[in-house]
Amino acid sequence: MDHTENKKIRKGSSDKRAKIIAAARDLFLTDGFDRSSVDAVAAKAGVSKRTVYDYYGDKQNLLLAVVEESSSAVLNMIEQGISDHLSEFEDLAQALILFCGQIVASANGSSDYIALIRLVMVEAANLPDSFFERLDHATEEGLISRFTAFGQSGLLDVRDPKMAAKHFAALTFLLVFNQPRKTGVLDEEQTKRIITEGVHVFLCAYAPRSVQNKNQASS
Repeated sequence: MDHTENKKIRKGSSDKRAKIIAAARDLFLTDGFDRSSVDAVAAKAGVSKRTVYDYYGDKQNLLLAVVEESSSAVLNMIEQGISDHLSEFEDLAQALILFCGQIVASANGSSDYIALIRLVMVEAANLPDSFFERLDHATEEGLISRFTAFGQSGLLDVRDPKMAAKHFAALTFLLVFNQPRKTGVLDEEQTKRIITEGVHVFLCAYAPRSVQNKNQASS
């Protein structure tokens, strides 16, 4: 769905855009998308209602801009984790564990991640399917590239890197994020156990057969 059809949206100043996005995110999180008005966003941002419409077209485009900005910060977090732990390493299992640990720690301390999850869960009906498709692709892209390289170098037996990336995420950091939590976040020991066991299960499925046979013989 193209909400900007037949509307000319201005680029505007980066400062005004940042204020509008910050105001909209706060209001969407506290009051909800449906109960938040463009007038309220404009007042909170200190700009005119016309400026909001000129920059973003309509309220639904503004919601999309908010979640895309938050998702960009989350994607940068994933890229940083890949750069820190999955580019150069001596032990693949340990590298994967460290990568997941960094993702979880960064997400737990990230207002962008918290905002993204809350908005996506609550306002999914107001977001286009194309957003979710782009987010899934962008989130997996770095891991797919690394798993492809690991397959080519013989570190992993990967027939479908995209599926491997989905399996890996589901067994590790996504499993941590999906745990029921009474006190806000899991403690460090629980998180490490989930990640370590998830990496072990992943490698049982994707390690080359020669490595699996060697591990079975030594156990």
